[in-house]
Amino acid sequence: MVSIYDVAHQAGVSSTTVSNYLNRPHKVARDTSARIGMVIDRLGYVPSRSARQLRWGRSGIVGICVGDTAHPHTAELVRAAERVLDEAGLAVVVGSSGGSADQQTKLLDLFEELRLDGVLVAPSGPVDSLARTRPRGTPLVLLDRDDPGGTLPGVGVDHTAGGGAVAAHLLARGRRRLWLATGPRGTGPARQQEDGFLRRVTAARGARATVVRSPAPGVESGRDLGRRIAALPPGERPDGIFATDDTHALGLQHALLSAGITVPAEIALVGYGDSPFATCAAVPLSSVRHGGEAVGAAAAELLLAGLGAAAPTTAPIGSPARLAPSLVVRESSAA
Repeated sequence: MVSIYDVAHQAGVSSTTVSNYLNRPHKVARDTSARIGMVIDRLGYVPSRSARQLRWGRSGIVGICVGDTAHPHTAELVRAAERVLDEAGLAVVVGSSGGSADQQTKLLDLFEELRLDGVLVAPSGPVDSLARTRPRGTPLVLLDRDDPGGTLPGVGVDHTAGGGAVAAHLLARGRRRLWLATGPRGTGPARQQEDGFLRRVTAARGARATVVRSPAPGVESGRDLGRRIAALPPGERPDGIFATDDTHALGLQHALLSAGITVPAEIALVGYGDSPFATCAAVPLSSVRHGGEAVGAAAAELLLAGLGAAAPTTAPIGSPARLAPSLVVRESSAA
């Protein structure tokens, strides 16, 4: 195996200079850097991260733990965070919990065993258990969630306002028989959306809201719900639906249109997440944009600020941030 000493010998420099080239390139002259780079390419030298960790006390790696890497919003979060961390010279390892709190714990334990520099996590379930990582020395920043206890830093979204905006929009369109299509009542963003939506509908005269839960909101469960609605007498159907996930809304729309129910004339439909698929639907989908790119980038920057601080890692990284969502109105709920 090629070592740093082999590179130094071939390049005619000291091993310290090669180390500076790898870790502090601003300290190495341009012509020397070019020579070292050519030798590294010729010899096929690969720096040892374990050696770097022993020498500098850092791995140069950040872990990202999310629920579902395939979900459009999650993918947007991860891409934005990766871009910021890559620009800072850090590598990224991404793990999916699949929405399981137990799997999330296993991933975070693995990240700690590997002595990663820090972790970004979109929590699966309550955030209380995550606070234990701080005293153990691993900087952690929440993605798209707030810590009710105020212990963990993070970048969240005001999903309560997002749900309220959808209700206000549908009510302004004259819709009064409203359905909320969502998943099991939990503690995360979907619950906040639900609270904001129901609060606004309850306050509106003549309006009522029905909550319809699916075990796992998505395209297939959306289709199932759409078929259930189509089987109802017209007078018992909702005239407006808020689906707390775009994929759920798209499945719903497909089933409604297949049954001959017009959107939005008979049923107005609004999703959440403003995924790239929203504009490609048969009837372009109104949806709440909640800034996955902005959240991912801001969370990564918050973590970097903590890693660059002189204070110990158990010190507060920074103040939590909360971003405002915005409703994007398209044909599926237009007047």
